[in-house]
Amino acid sequence: MKASELRAKSADEMKKELMELLRAQFSLRMQLSTQQTNKTHELRKVRRDIARVRTLMHEARTQAGN
Repeated sequence: MKASELRAKSADEMKKELMELLRAQFSLRMQLSTQQTNKTHELRKVRRDIARVRTLMHEARTQAGN
C-alpha cells in the first residue's frame, strides 16, 4: 500500500483500513504463535502499513488544525 493511495482516502476510509490492518496483525500473530505459518515477512509488512496509516491520519489532523 502506497502513501499516495492512502492520501486519496477520506478519514473514515482510513479508519476502516486501520481496523482491517490491526485485525490482520492479530491474526498473523496468532498464526505465528501456534506455528501455523512461516510467513514472518507478512507481519512486518502489516506493521509498516499500520504505521503508514497512523502517520497519514496524524498528518491530516495537524493540517486541519492549521
